[in-house]
Amino acid sequence: MSSTPAFWMIPGAPTPVGPFSHATDADGWVFLTGQMPTSPTDDAAPLPEGVVAQTRRVMDNLVLVLKGLDLGLQHVVAARIFLTEFKRDYAAMNEIYRVYFPADALPARTCIGVTALARDALVEIDFIARRPG
Repeated sequence: MSSTPAFWMIPGAPTPVGPFSHATDADGWVFLTGQMPTSPTDDAAPLPEGVVAQTRRVMDNLVLVLKGLDLGLQHVVAARIFLTEFKRDYAAMNEIYRVYFPADALPARTCIGVTALARDALVEIDFIARRPG
């Protein structure tokens, strides 16, 4: 039995950089749109310098969206990461990413090198989460 998807815009989360919802919820599966390293309080603010600061901002933005859906990182089952400078930034991004999850509960993950991201960001991350039930 399927339900109609819910499309969420989360108060306090960053302004989307394109025409999309922060998340879509369907049958207990929650698909979080890729977050950019933009400030949730000032969309016009410059992006943080470097992949370490940008990864931290992206993860914090994803946490804001999760909280707005009454979820947390423990509900994340998969992540996709996009890097514009894969060889240069992969290790540094991983150092920040891994502190957000327990070592024994890491989501499934794909990490992809791309030629460019919106706002000239170095990193973008999206999540798939599952509601408890």
